Amino acid sequence: MQMPEQRDEVEMLSLMLLVRRFEERASQQYQAQKIGGFCHLYIGQEAVIAGAIAATRDDDYLITAYRDHAHALARGTSTDACMAELFGKATGCSRGLGGSMHYFDKERHMYGGHAIVGAHVPLAAGMAFASKYRNEDRVTLCFFGDGAINQGGFHEALNMAGLMKLPVIFICENNLYAMGTSVERSTSLKQIVDRAEGYDIAGYVADGMNFREVRDKLTEVVESIRKDPHPAFIEIRTYRYRGHSMSDPASYRTKEQLEQYRMDDPITRLRAQLTREGKLTNEQFDAMDKKAKDTALASVKFAEESAEPPLEELYNYTYVNGDQTELVRMNSTDAPPF
Repeated sequence: MQMPEQRDEVEMLSLMLLVRRFEERASQQYQAQKIGGFCHLYIGQEAVIAGAIAATRDDDYLITAYRDHAHALARGTSTDACMAELFGKATGCSRGLGGSMHYFDKERHMYGGHAIVGAHVPLAAGMAFASKYRNEDRVTLCFFGDGAINQGGFHEALNMAGLMKLPVIFICENNLYAMGTSVERSTSLKQIVDRAEGYDIAGYVADGMNFREVRDKLTEVVESIRKDPHPAFIEIRTYRYRGHSMSDPASYRTKEQLEQYRMDDPITRLRAQLTREGKLTNEQFDAMDKKAKDTALASVKFAEESAEPPLEELYNYTYVNGDQTELVRMNSTDAPPF
């Protein structure tokens, strides 16, 4: 059984900074109308994905919902490919065809980016089934928001995972709001982690503003699954500093609540811990932050200069064999009605 090397904490702080600065640039470009469609930012939740990456191997499977920029970056997808995807360019990680909600990087085992709430949770169960069927010791990480726990597919997937002892970790990134609706108003069972008990799945809670707590809890769970395949559920309590999407003014929450969580910024917290322990200087942090800002800015230039997807490839990945044969048949006068 291959175990992951302990990830350097300064390196993980650098990753969190990269995610933060990338998302800030994405916000600017969206407001400049360089990015179309929906755009969901991860600002405030960086410790969740950083902790998960620190606890797993690069060959473990990862699948998530539409707030997916950070997950791709954490898996090693380049900022250039991520920003180009937002711009709808051919150099994007999904060739400009997916946009913000459909990042994908098969080489790095990052399988989306899925826009339909909760629809990817059954896919995660399928990926974990494949691992178990092939006698691999891989673990599938399935990320979703608190709004997904009330979808039917969520319950079907947990039931199957519990029944078949699949090596999957269901990670609920509970940022307190499903779009603009608070957990208190949308979910009858107030402790989300308690959902796991109904499917005989072990449940855990972690502070999503604390990188070390997320990493340590996930490391414990991952090691247990590698030894004896079984599912697990982790409710990671976090907070997003921006609205649900770029079109959301977040007027449903108070300024006091936002400021309370800003005082517990996950980047600030890890920086303080490392500085206090003599592992990081202010100069080192400033250098990392500058590098993150420069990298994010360079990705915008790359995206702007990249080519649009060729028009002749419009039907690729839509129809069998990538051609228009089926479309022509459906539109012909001889085709039967559907």
